[in-house]
Amino acid sequence: MSIYEEFGVRSIINVSGTSTRVGGAIMPDAVMDAMVRASKESVSMTELQAAASRAIVKVTGAEAGYVTAGASAGLTQGTAAILAGLDPGKMERLPDTTGMKNEFIIAREHRNGYDHAVRLAGAKLIEVGMNEMVAGAGVRRTEAWEFEAAITENTAGITYTATADSQPPLEQVIAIAKKHNLPVLVDGAGQVPPTANLKRFIEMGADLVAFSGGKAIRGPQSSGILCGKRDLIMSVALQHLDMDEFFHIWEPPEDFIDKDRIVGIPRHGIGRGFKVAKEEVIGLLMGLRMFVDGSYEPDYAERRKHIEYIVDGVSGLPVEPTVIAPKEGAPSLHLKLDTAAIGKSAFDVSLELKRGNPAVFVQEEGLPDDKLIILSLNLNQERTEALTQRLREVLKKKG
Repeated sequence: MSIYEEFGVRSIINVSGTSTRVGGAIMPDAVMDAMVRASKESVSMTELQAAASRAIVKVTGAEAGYVTAGASAGLTQGTAAILAGLDPGKMERLPDTTGMKNEFIIAREHRNGYDHAVRLAGAKLIEVGMNEMVAGAGVRRTEAWEFEAAITENTAGITYTATADSQPPLEQVIAIAKKHNLPVLVDGAGQVPPTANLKRFIEMGADLVAFSGGKAIRGPQSSGILCGKRDLIMSVALQHLDMDEFFHIWEPPEDFIDKDRIVGIPRHGIGRGFKVAKEEVIGLLMGLRMFVDGSYEPDYAERRKHIEYIVDGVSGLPVEPTVIAPKEGAPSLHLKLDTAAIGKSAFDVSLELKRGNPAVFVQEEGLPDDKLIILSLNLNQERTEALTQRLREVLKKKG
């Protein structure tokens, strides 16, 4: 019996990927072992985050880094740092930004549910561009000049959602931001792999970049990385750490927080609710180490074998398989359904898989196009065999 069944919850076969709704990536034994070891001792959280900053700097090239409670928390904390700087008075006021520069420019096509994280800190989003291509009314996407045209005396920064094909190019947006001395906050939550992206946005000149720690890095699902300018990360720390300290005997590591640059320490800041446990910090750092040093590469090769097993297993069924094998990361499988032959829509199939035993959760992005998308990161041989059997049961021809 699994630990979940012990508490009355069924475990699932997760081929949906690393989303929070399906529990994220399964952590490697080395990450879990590191977290268990961390749980058995106490530590100064300020010193631990300082050590994390040094580790993050090595792999990102940023001036400083911080372990956050996921990428979304990183966006809120990064926004708060831009709004308040190193002013404890402003830190105390957030999310009330009355009388403060509080506007963040964002491309309309970059808007999504996660920009709530930016608004949560007290920022007001100013949209630029038009979704003409989505609306079928044009061929142009948001252009860099539109960001510059929207800058006013109330502009505090620019927020940018990074994807494989985000427009306008981030380099152009950063150039405009630097011209006007504005910070750029990048949402890079799902942009690793490739490993090179850990450095790419910083090398372009982004001031803060948020990454998820529970996806391909395979740290705790509730962890993330925020990296960027030292002053901003210092502000993040001051608004996140347990600050119930006496200023005159508080001794943070000098390379992490320059005590001489602040007039006092704020009380618990807006980031205090995004607590990160010592075990999670260590788990994230171990996962990051393994991700960067290539420890996961043998796993990716093993996942390819699992995908090939599934392809063989669905042979003869009314589906057309396509294997997607990126240069970095785990492969995936797209199954195009012959819905007429099966007598079910992709939505019907997905629901049947969810309700079955074992329950299977596929990536639902392809369902409107009659595709089942199977992401392999969480597969092992036992799950692969059970998954293949369920697919054969559900995808057989009607009649």
